[in-house]
Amino acid sequence: MKEQALSFSFVKHEDSLKGNPGRKSLSHCRRINRMLSNESAPVPAFSRSNSQASMDSTSMEDFWCEVESIKESSEDGPEEATLLEFKPADEGELEAEWLQDVGLSTLISGAEEEDGQALLSTLTRTQAAAVQKRYNTYTQTLRKKNKHTVRDVRDIFGTNDSSPTFETVPVSPVPSNGIQLPGQKPVWKSVSSNSCLDCGLDKGSPSITEELSYEVSFSESIMVHPKTQERPKNQRFKKEDSALPKFIVRKSRFGLTEVGDLSPEDMKKIRYLSLIELTAFYDALGVELKRNRAERVRGRENGLFGVPLTVLLENDQKKVPGIKVPLIFQKLLLKLEETGLETEGILRVPGSASRVKVHTQKCGVVFLSPCDFDENLHQELEAKFYEDTFDWDQVRNNDAAGLLKMFIRELPSPLFTVEYLPAFIMLVEKISKIKLQLQALHLLIMLLPEANRDTAKAFLQFLKKVVANEGKNKMNLWNVSMIVAPNLFIYKGKRANQQEMQAAATTAHIVRLLIRYQDILWTVPSFLISQVRKMNEAAMNNSKRQLMFDKGVRKLLRRKTMERERPERPEGAVTFPPYLQSDIPEGVIRVYAPLHSKVSMAIQLNSQTKAKDILARFHCENSRSSSQNTRSQMQSLHEIGGNIGQHCLDPDAYMLDVYRANPQAEWVIKPKAS
Repeated sequence: MKEQALSFSFVKHEDSLKGNPGRKSLSHCRRINRMLSNESAPVPAFSRSNSQASMDSTSMEDFWCEVESIKESSEDGPEEATLLEFKPADEGELEAEWLQDVGLSTLISGAEEEDGQALLSTLTRTQAAAVQKRYNTYTQTLRKKNKHTVRDVRDIFGTNDSSPTFETVPVSPVPSNGIQLPGQKPVWKSVSSNSCLDCGLDKGSPSITEELSYEVSFSESIMVHPKTQERPKNQRFKKEDSALPKFIVRKSRFGLTEVGDLSPEDMKKIRYLSLIELTAFYDALGVELKRNRAERVRGRENGLFGVPLTVLLENDQKKVPGIKVPLIFQKLLLKLEETGLETEGILRVPGSASRVKVHTQKCGVVFLSPCDFDENLHQELEAKFYEDTFDWDQVRNNDAAGLLKMFIRELPSPLFTVEYLPAFIMLVEKISKIKLQLQALHLLIMLLPEANRDTAKAFLQFLKKVVANEGKNKMNLWNVSMIVAPNLFIYKGKRANQQEMQAAATTAHIVRLLIRYQDILWTVPSFLISQVRKMNEAAMNNSKRQLMFDKGVRKLLRRKTMERERPERPEGAVTFPPYLQSDIPEGVIRVYAPLHSKVSMAIQLNSQTKAKDILARFHCENSRSSSQNTRSQMQSLHEIGGNIGQHCLDPDAYMLDVYRANPQAEWVIKPKAS
């Protein structure tokens, strides 16, 4: 399929503001759908992709109405953000950026840095092949330009074959969150209500479920020939909720890990590995991983709308330290969750469409359109929100929904980032199986910056609640996806004439996957955690070898040993009193709980000891103090140091397995980061 087939362009309608705006917008939407449904009619002003053409006009009506509403608001409102400029780049420059984004800038600079070596040492076969392919392209481009001498790929990977094959080979499963042991097989829990992550809406879900595995990298587990993966051109998207399969993720003995359970340092490594794995995954499927290269967009530095997420969070964190989702976004979600989930047509019905306001000015009486009223409401919100003087009672549910969509749409850079929007489209246009689409989507979520990922998670959780109230609000999964898709994939900084939006049904299907499988998508794949552990171990081993060659450091270490000074601990680690620093027998861990009355306890582990058992034991020991009961129940067991930065453990994690994977760790009970 040609790239032009993935997009459509909009034409301006000069009469869009004449007459009654609400009725005009609705009639225009119906006119578009008549054009879509009339096969004998001339081709409309926009071109449709195959995925669009496969949908009936009725199911697409919500999408086109939302597009028209967005178009009207963008024409009426001022353009304050700098438009995104996409710079052309040759293949070598794109591969150089890719190497930098995966943490391998040392391959470009030629420096021998430990982090790059540690990362390379943990790659799977397909991941190493993906890196090798990009590095080959980069070096060949440099040689053509007669620049400086570059390292040979064989010096990096230690192989004489610069063109590895991609046939699937058997791969041993890697224990979740752990280190692979020779000959060890993964141990699965028996199926029960709490033994798996069950992702799928109950209503209309098929009875047959499919299991997802996080133990082996996605790219290594592809068993189908790449040519068979591309979606047939005439394949239809089924809008019924039951058309989507029901997936479950079995909990291994290491439990499951959510995005917020890992330290920022380890999540940075997860992002490196996710991009490498995503590239290897697309390579294995024979799909080109396309990326946009965009200039940095300068948004507003203060206010609520049109402000970059990072800037908005920096401002909000001065008022509420540690906040991860912008305050205005949280307030809009809270307003809708409290009063709007049962409102019929929520998200679909334009804000204030039923009460066009009359505004009196010196020059006379002017009738404002819904877009005008939303603009006035949004300006008043900008002026009064941080002063806590804004009257939220005047905001009806449809108004709040309109402001919520406006917030997302007016971000200077889209919520799912400019760089990877083409990759989102490709996972639907070029991959036919839902399971493979979900795996690609999973890696793309892992790639998102923290602010984008946290905001997207809050938004999708709200959308899931909207769908759950379908019986009253008449908004099913497909309806919600159709309304939300234009707001996520048409963003303020884009020129409609230059950068055309992707196909309607394609983007709606992506949103549908995001809503339906969000519990899976915000779980960190265990094979990535295992690679992070190996990276940390390799980095520590490299540091030890380097220190051994430094005589001055060796003398310093010897003196420290004689003085019995404890080496510096990682951030978050706990310093125990001297009487607790004695050698601990094998299979015994000492757990520290600074917020409990009993602050430390040595616990003998067996094959059935879980993290929640240790929490329960501390709770029992401290139950005499009623002030500690509630506090202890809200806390979690954390693994700190060793081959991980910090890891909040799943209550169902088997501690002996976690201990064996990281025997140098310390174990601390403390509140889980919100």
